[in-house]
Amino acid sequence: MAFISSGYNPDKPMENRISDIGPRKYDEFYPPVIAKNKGKWLYHEYLKPGVIVHVAESGDEVFTVRVGGARLMSTLLIREICEIADKHCDGYCRWTTRNNVEFMVDSKDKVDPLVKDLEGRKFPGGSFKFPVGGTGSGITNIVHTQGWLHCHTPATDASGPVKAVMDELFADFQDHRMPAHLRVSLACCLNMCGAVHCSDIAILGYHRKPPMLDHEYLDKMCEIPLAISACPTAAIRPAKVEFGDKKVNSVAVKNERCMFCGNCYTMCPSMPLADTEGDGIVIMAGGKVSNRISAPKFSKVVVAFIPNEAPRWPTTAKTIKSMVEAYAKDARKYERLGDWAERIGWERFFEKCELDFTHHLIDDFRDPAYYTWRQSTQFKF
Repeated sequence: MAFISSGYNPDKPMENRISDIGPRKYDEFYPPVIAKNKGKWLYHEYLKPGVIVHVAESGDEVFTVRVGGARLMSTLLIREICEIADKHCDGYCRWTTRNNVEFMVDSKDKVDPLVKDLEGRKFPGGSFKFPVGGTGSGITNIVHTQGWLHCHTPATDASGPVKAVMDELFADFQDHRMPAHLRVSLACCLNMCGAVHCSDIAILGYHRKPPMLDHEYLDKMCEIPLAISACPTAAIRPAKVEFGDKKVNSVAVKNERCMFCGNCYTMCPSMPLADTEGDGIVIMAGGKVSNRISAPKFSKVVVAFIPNEAPRWPTTAKTIKSMVEAYAKDARKYERLGDWAERIGWERFFEKCELDFTHHLIDDFRDPAYYTWRQSTQFKF
């Protein structure tokens, strides 16, 4: 009846139809020079860290200035970004998938005033609001998930470790001294809504204990069949549990089957997973999406566990800094971190990065693992 009263005509279902509820179509927001030359770009160059030029067949040029942004932004900061775009870029800017912001201008004369303005804007503590960099053979902004602030299943924070690690790597955000792109990412639990499975260096929050069971409230707060069906390893089953002087409906967990993913907690708040001693960070390495030199790769675990050390996560930051320095010193030009590790051998990778080596850490995800190892009389992965 709602459709009929609002003028819906079943004989002409598209008449007066609102077909775009939600975000506007992206191509409405192209700068004119990009709309004019879409699909007709010849090449691009990195003029300096954070500044890119794209040249079209027509001879038109677009100069992009990339600045590091934040995963979580205040409305005041976004308004300031819009103010900069209005001032220098005719109102145009864009956000990248790695939490950077890009300002685009159509003339080289506009680049230096834009960069100078961006570098002159600082927080009261003295740090850059809009640091220019994150391009080419340097370290990009760290893409990360929600962490303790918003997510309900994290094993570590997101913004905290990322800030601590990026403080260590910031000089290379503004430089091109790496052999190739170096992508760093963080996912705050192994459900992995980040990009840690395919990043050069990845920070993964990891639970090490199965869920706790609040039998008193579980049946009152949860739909038990949902909690059971949410488990990917069938580790949960229904159970009758004695609580006080009566038996209550609850669940039992087969601990050896639990993979600590937190899916059950998503369905049932009476099965919390977070634990001070059990939660921490795993570091992975060697992943990439690129097809260059070798096929795309999954990341491999290289550090099994680091405790959460809020607020600055010193061990995590120091470990990643050590890996970056070893890679920058030893890899060949254009060689991604995983390609470098496979060329020199994973044992040597662990040695150069000052990590403890064990063969349990570096296998891939295929089964049975034995047949995927590179085997010879010289034990080498």
